[in-house]
Amino acid sequence: MAPAPDDLHDPAVLHFAFGPFRVVPGKRLLTRDDAVVDIGGRALDLLIALLERPGRVVSKRELISLVWPDIVVEEGSLRFHMTGLRRILGDGEDGARYINTQTGVGYAFVAPLERTPADLPAPQKIKRNVGGLPPRPSLIGRDVDVALVLDRLLQPKLFTIVGPGGVGKTSLAVEVGHRRAGDDAVHFVDLAQVEDAALVPFALAGALGIAVQAEEPMFVLLAHLRPQHLLLVLDNCEHLIDAVCAIVEQIKDVAPAVAILATSREPLRARGEHVHRLSPLAFPADWQDLSGEQLLAFPAVQLFIERVSSSNAALALAPGDTHLIADMCQRLEGMALPIELAAVRVAVHGVHATHAMLGERFSLGWAGRRTASPRHQTLRSMLDWSYDLLSADERLVFDRLAVFVGPFGLDGASHIAADDWIAPMTVAAILDELAAKGLVTVDRSNFTGSYRLLEMTRAYAREKLQLRGPSEMHALAFRHAAYLMEQLKHLGDSPHEIFASSARLGCQLGNIRSALEWSFGPQGDPGLALPLAAASAQLFLHFSLLVECRTWCTRATELLELGYFGTPTEMELQAALGLVLMFTQGNSAAAEKALLRALDIAVSLGDHAAQLRLLGRLQIFYERVGDFASSLAWAERAVEVGALIDQPEAIAVAASLAGISYHLLGNQERARQALEHSLRNSLPSERSLTIHYGFDHRNRTGLALARTLWLMGYPDQARQGAEQVEAQAATLDHAATYCIALVWTLQIYLWTGDLERAAEGLDTFRTIAEANAFGPYVAAAMGIGAAIAIRAGQPGDAVSVLEETLPRLHSMRYELLTTPLEMALTEGLILNGQRDKALAQVDATIAHCRHSGDAFALPELLRIKASIQTSDAAEALLEESLALSQQQGSRSWALRSSMDLAALWQAQGRGNEARQLLSQCREQWSEGFDTQDLRQLMARLGEGVT
Repeated sequence: MAPAPDDLHDPAVLHFAFGPFRVVPGKRLLTRDDAVVDIGGRALDLLIALLERPGRVVSKRELISLVWPDIVVEEGSLRFHMTGLRRILGDGEDGARYINTQTGVGYAFVAPLERTPADLPAPQKIKRNVGGLPPRPSLIGRDVDVALVLDRLLQPKLFTIVGPGGVGKTSLAVEVGHRRAGDDAVHFVDLAQVEDAALVPFALAGALGIAVQAEEPMFVLLAHLRPQHLLLVLDNCEHLIDAVCAIVEQIKDVAPAVAILATSREPLRARGEHVHRLSPLAFPADWQDLSGEQLLAFPAVQLFIERVSSSNAALALAPGDTHLIADMCQRLEGMALPIELAAVRVAVHGVHATHAMLGERFSLGWAGRRTASPRHQTLRSMLDWSYDLLSADERLVFDRLAVFVGPFGLDGASHIAADDWIAPMTVAAILDELAAKGLVTVDRSNFTGSYRLLEMTRAYAREKLQLRGPSEMHALAFRHAAYLMEQLKHLGDSPHEIFASSARLGCQLGNIRSALEWSFGPQGDPGLALPLAAASAQLFLHFSLLVECRTWCTRATELLELGYFGTPTEMELQAALGLVLMFTQGNSAAAEKALLRALDIAVSLGDHAAQLRLLGRLQIFYERVGDFASSLAWAERAVEVGALIDQPEAIAVAASLAGISYHLLGNQERARQALEHSLRNSLPSERSLTIHYGFDHRNRTGLALARTLWLMGYPDQARQGAEQVEAQAATLDHAATYCIALVWTLQIYLWTGDLERAAEGLDTFRTIAEANAFGPYVAAAMGIGAAIAIRAGQPGDAVSVLEETLPRLHSMRYELLTTPLEMALTEGLILNGQRDKALAQVDATIAHCRHSGDAFALPELLRIKASIQTSDAAEALLEESLALSQQQGSRSWALRSSMDLAALWQAQGRGNEARQLLSQCREQWSEGFDTQDLRQLMARLGEGVT
């Protein structure tokens, strides 16, 4: 079984990374692009030996002693394994060079290498709760089983309750979960609602309350579970057994403190699994000679009588009834579910009638004749008997309920199971009867109440439904999909209504997925598929199911020729598709095309609210790709649309977009005006607004204002604003928004010289980025860490890290951070004495900023360039930097350039001019005297210019 991808980041393991490869020696693991590479033990030993001595020629003798310490081998073995290693690495292919041979001497590893003792901070603890545990069952006869399972789970392990269908595995697991809930967090996952193995990680993440926005959900799930101490209950694993087996092994490898309790018809056969085979309830094998009191000591009889009493409190047992019940328990072989179903019939028909019918339907050998599907074979016999007791209308409704995946309401059942032959009111009455007869489970734990078929009951009902023919199946599936589409169409108009409705419909994700699969399938209805995909997009966005949303929107756009071109339906599809593509695949041309198309439709429809939402996404898209002039153009259009809407929220969003654009283009005074205007009109940050717009605009406004205030010379206000916005972002439970906040606030801490605070923020940023597999942010975290080291004057390997990070960001078209990181790279090159290379880098960055419009950083870039120029050239550059700083309103850049210019004048013997310049700078500042730049200014004024 392949190790989990997150094993590659185990804090206890040293990583070696080169090219697309990563080596974790402690785990004997080589991966390429996070996929495990099949490599022999000797070849891996050779590779590790070379990686531990990078750049050094390791002699053949030394390599042999390292790889074969206890045996004598010839050089031919070394050459053989070295050839195989090179083949595995692709050494020499497409110019890749990893291992060089020094003829007659040995070998050396020559590729750039990163060595990382990955010391990652732990993700936030998952809140302690009982994670969706069903109501506590009335468990009878399972005290020994409960005690055994609880005892075995004292040390976290993988424990599987195994047994045939209907034996009571789920009830036992739920009881154990409730007993453990007092000590640990317990999270219950009902896999009966999951039909696709690929969705198992999403189901686990949902039960744990983890928002998944990543292409590979296991990265996110494992990162969150690693530090946790909890019990994870996985119910009904048998139909997904291969997928569950792989996932639980990964969880146990990465999160050893997580206990897993699974239920299944058969063992998972996973590494480290402990199995408890749950036996049927004890029943009297020879009941004839036992007294009624003696019979009541058997758990199967106790369960039967308890269920009879709960189904009909007025029913009184007559003398001799206990013996008949004991006989039925024997014939049912102590199986809990068939006993409960029979008890319901006793409540309706009485003991004698039920006993007679049971005798007609079953033989003593019934439980022993099982096929390879023991659950279905065993329960089919029981359910056949129950089914035969139903009227024709009851059978029809029961069969039709098989269309539901997971819970359903009375309204849904009435609409979908009804047709010209059976009225909705009749369906409602029959549903109540089916619940009373135990064929439908009623969940009374929520306010509205809902129904569901047990997984095995649904499988039985589905078989019966298929016997009714394709036309019945098609009609039912169509009504099911149409009903769900109607529910989704009424999510609401405002972001708050949509948010509340989406949360309410979360339990219907299984039904929605099933309807989408049918609609897009060969027997489905394409005319229904497209609007259903559009209507469900908001729901998938609500639950951060971005990859799934992208799949359905992409498939739907292929059907636009069915008459949906230019409609609101296409607009919503394209709007959602553009947003999810940005997050899941980067700032691609496909994302741009979708957003532009959606905007065109919004304009043609005269939908100003949709225009504003889409203009916001386009402004951010072009900002992220580094086209700041276009970003401003979209922002200015948003201001026009916001004025037409003439509502505070619309005005605030538009002003935010404009203010951020002005800030990045270098007009700080205008940026401040727009951003403060936005905050005066904006609503408090709420997750509903974040999901509606795709981004939290109030959060972004506060971040941009904090940066603007620092540039304008108000460091204390900038830091206070950054701290407030970061704290607000943390409360939204929206990983992307939190990462955006941290990216911007980290820059402020770097500017002010708060390097300790920057390092703390970077730890949080890196954790969230890696836990959610946000590729651009993972790369950015590496670069920001290097920038912190350079700002601290301790470059180390920071230059090489930045040289690796920047191409990765370019490849993902994430240009928002490249200018600050290129500035840090230039300063790192200067610290390393690589002045020519630094000059080439800063010239390239300046040229890029002038071309892209990323002008806010130009004064600082000119100052940095001046530090590696001759005296005359440096003075001209510093004066240009000062003039540009004053033009932009960037007093902080002006301070740095002034101090450098004063130092230059002092070296030229112009001390009076230098002191006068510094004194003029000091008069302009009223706060921020603990920041790094102002401490330097005050020191120079106190000591004279040195």
